[in-house]
Parts: sequence; structure tokens; C-alpha cells
Amino acid sequence: MSTQLTTPTDRNSAEELARSKGEPEWLVKLRGEAAELAGELAWPKPEKVRIERWNLTAVGSYAKPAPAASLAELPEDIASLVAEGTENLVVQRNSGAIWRGLSPELAAQGVIFTDLETACTEHGELVQQYLFQAVKKDEDKLTALHAAIWNGGVFLYVPKNVEVELPLQAVLYNDAEAASFAPHILIVAESNSRVTYVDCVVTDKAAVSSPFVHPSVVEVFAKSGSLVRFGSIHSLGSAGVDMTFRRAVVENDARVEWIIGDLNDGNTLSDTKSIMKGQGSTSDVKVISVGNNAQQMSLTTQAVHFGKSSDSNMITRAVMKDSASAIINGITKIEHGATKANGVQTEKVLMLSPKARGDANPILLIDEDDVTAGHAASVGQVNPEQVYYLRSRGISKQDAERLIIYGFLAPVVSEISVEAVRTQLQQLLERKLEG
Repeated sequence: MSTQLTTPTDRNSAEELARSKGEPEWLVKLRGEAAELAGELAWPKPEKVRIERWNLTAVGSYAKPAPAASLAELPEDIASLVAEGTENLVVQRNSGAIWRGLSPELAAQGVIFTDLETACTEHGELVQQYLFQAVKKDEDKLTALHAAIWNGGVFLYVPKNVEVELPLQAVLYNDAEAASFAPHILIVAESNSRVTYVDCVVTDKAAVSSPFVHPSVVEVFAKSGSLVRFGSIHSLGSAGVDMTFRRAVVENDARVEWIIGDLNDGNTLSDTKSIMKGQGSTSDVKVISVGNNAQQMSLTTQAVHFGKSSDSNMITRAVMKDSASAIINGITKIEHGATKANGVQTEKVLMLSPKARGDANPILLIDEDDVTAGHAASVGQVNPEQVYYLRSRGISKQDAERLIIYGFLAPVVSEISVEAVRTQLQQLLERKLEG
């Protein structure tokens, strides 16, 4: 089944598509309103990056995929990303989910883990409370467009006091550039719960060569005393534009840990933001990125402190090769009343080519006196003596660069506590460096 949107901003087309998929009326209305907004609002304006020059119209058309009879049907490169033996898995291909699984033990504890489209039908009242509450549909053209056309996605709900020990995983991939690929991830962790979620967002690069756009949104709600670990690695093809907004609302004594690997081959707009709403709330963000060829990348991390004694730590490390460029923005905002808050951030960019460009912009916005905050940033070329030394030992230039990249990223990678994320990051990093 394939349904073409006449334009991404046409209300009637958005509502018609939603009804054809059997979506509840509240979601049909939301999509229609968002489609109208998408025709009125402007694109986001990230620092020093003109995204309006990118191909932002190739959103594709909805194409419902056939369910997979088994995971053996997945392409080899995609199947290799699935953790061996996992029962807790959602797989999205292009415009919809083709596989969903949850262990009986977790289901018995009230955990919900399925694609978001199914959740909107089966758990509509619960989803409606949170969908587009952390990321508003009227923020800009990107969020409105996403709200109008999102598909597939993931819904994860963890009840109060439930601790999920093993990571829950999603693999979201596209292998048809004409199909829309716009997943929405929604995670709700109730009070004193614990959960780790890991996903890979990838392109079957042998199947996709024409331009496509991946507009994606992540919303995380960490209730009092909860812990949410969120690991996500993006490895989309060179013809794609990846535009992903991530937001977490963190309540009293809750903690959110973000681990983001931006390893795309195409242009990237990545914005990860934690809102420390509660007293004693905590956010930890680690971002790793590698750019090559003529990629343009805008990577932003943000921490907004409202709660007293809230704490944030943000680390970004990016490596730029060839003529790739990266704008790294770190924004720590401490609101008035957030006494005893602490915000720390570090951005480092390593350039392996004279034509590569990197720009690190640490920003502290402090509206309260009784706080601590700090930042560190560095941008520099690789030391040619390092390359010379390695090559003098018989190591090729390509392998020398690879060793230098690993050494530069190692301090961050070594701190990743989730083994599944480290494994997938290593695997997709290898693919990136192999070209």
C-alpha cells in the first residue's frame, strides 16, 4: 500500500492518510493541525548552518511495509545490529513497523514496548497525555512537518517501581528513498523505575542512492526517582538529510543519560536537550560524531535547569575528515530559582584535513547566583608528527587516521556503561571509517 501526500503541508491529505491507517480521531486532528502549521512556520535556524540550502523536501510518501515472518528476512547489515537472543525488539522498515516483540515477564509487569502507531490505537489515552508535550508541534516547520507525517516509531512505558535490567532495542532502517521515514520515539518512565533503551537508525546503503529526508523526534519523560538510559546511533546514507530533535523532561531526583552517535554520511541536524524540571534532577549527555567528504553537521546539546540542586554534564567529541564541517553548540541555561545547580560542558573537534572545518561554541546562560557552571572547548588539526610516526612504522595513512580517531574518541567511549551501545557504536564506526 502506498499513499502519496500531495504536499507535506496539505491538511486534507494528512488527515486522509491518517484515517486510511485507522488512526484515532484525536491523532487525525493533531496531524491536520500540524500540516497547516508546517505551511506557515519557518525552518529552525541553527547557529552558522544554512539548512534551507539542503534538500528538505524529499520526505517521500507513506508506504506500508509487509510484516517480517522472521528476523532472518532482514538484510544482513541490518540483522547484524540486532542483539543476539533479544526478545524485546521493535524493527521499523521505511514507513512502518515490521517486527515487535516483548518478553512475557516484562509484559506481566505492565511494561509496554511496541511501535508508536500501534500504541496510539491500543493505548490511546496514555499516549495522548505525552505525545508532542516535550517537543511541541508548533516549534518550527520541522516539528510541524514531523507531527503531520511521522510513522512507525517506538512507544516504551515502564510502570512505577519496575526495573528493566536488559536493554530494550529498536532498529529503524530505510531501503527505499521514495518511502517516508519519520519515526517518533516516546518513552515514559514512571516513579522509581529503571530502563535502558537502545536504537540504531540506519540506511541499507546498497538500496538507497536518491535524496531523502529523515525528520525524527524523541520525547523522554523521567518521573520522580526514575533512571532512563537512552542510546542512539545514526548511520544514514550520503543522500540523506537527518534532522533529529531529542527532548527529556526530568523530574525530582530522576536521571537521564543520553549516548548519541552521529555517524551519518549525509548532512545532519542533531539537537539533544534535557529539561531539569525537578529538584535533584540529573542529565548526562555524551555525543560522538565523525564527518567525511563534504558533510555539514550541526550538533547541539542543551541543558535547562529549573530544579534546585540539579546537575548536568555534556560532552561532545567530533572528528572531521576531507572537507566536512561541524558546528558544535553546547548550551547550559540555569533559570532563576535553580539554586545549587551545577552545569558542565566540554566540546572538542579534531580535524584530519586542511579543508575540514570545526567550530565549538560553549554557551552559559546563568540567571541565578548560587550555582556552579563551567565549560571547555577546543578545535584543532591533527598533529602531523602523529601521522608521520605511525606511517614510519609501516602503517597505512588510512589505518593511521583510524587509530588517531579511536584514540580521540576513546575517553568518551570508555565511559559508556551500556555494553550494547558500545558494541553497536564500534560496529557502525567501523563501517563509517571503511567508507
